[in-house]
Amino acid sequence: MTKQNIEIASLSMDLKRVALGYYRGSRKTAKRFSQEVLKRRKEINEKKLKPYLRVFFDKLPEILDQKDEKKVAEDALMYSTIFQNFSQHNS
Repeated sequence: MTKQNIEIASLSMDLKRVALGYYRGSRKTAKRFSQEVLKRRKEINEKKLKPYLRVFFDKLPEILDQKDEKKVAEDALMYSTIFQNFSQHNS
């Protein structure tokens, strides 16, 4: 597994934790992992991402900043699945 695949898999897990935090009513946990997603985002070389994945990657700050927490949870779970699938199929 390449370094980038590990970073994307880690990003996926953080997004899943955001979703689970909101679904379980733990806003503090969800906010904390939202920060981790943004931090981890800086570690990934965006230029090496495939174009379709870069679209999702670029929208991360926008989806995490939405006011509707249920929508954030839904989007975070969807993005988590997209990044997870990418990392599993490219390892």
